[in-house]
Amino acid sequence: MLKPIAFATAVAGTLDILFAVILTLWFGREPANMLRYVASGPFPAATEWGGWGAVLGLIVHFTLIAIMATVFVAAARRLPDMTRAPVKWGIVYGLVTYAVMNLVVVPLRFQAGLLPSVRSLMTQLFAHIVLVGLPIALIAARTARSRN
Repeated sequence: MLKPIAFATAVAGTLDILFAVILTLWFGREPANMLRYVASGPFPAATEWGGWGAVLGLIVHFTLIAIMATVFVAAARRLPDMTRAPVKWGIVYGLVTYAVMNLVVVPLRFQAGLLPSVRSLMTQLFAHIVLVGLPIALIAARTARSRN
């Protein structure tokens, strides 16, 4: 179970963070600041930690993706239908990860409002569905097929 989790984490984590960096640059912001903000979730002072805060942001990001990959791969092993229809379940899982992150995790830590802008909603849904949910589901399905 470790290989598909590690591979899904690497693929989805890389796609998602590259998208975040591209958006950050597009809006004229510094990627290191964005990464420090990610790290500030579990480590509030990370916004003041310079380069180390940015590195910690990458670690936090990939840790979150690893948790997401682990949950999906573990569920897919118990519910084989998830690997027989990976596109459907990848979309569903992307929506679930969006909901958990934006309705539970972020508001608990940052007391953020629940109504994002339309642009934020669209970019986050794209990231969670296309860059996280689908790759994790497709990798889990491919692994399941190679086991059979």
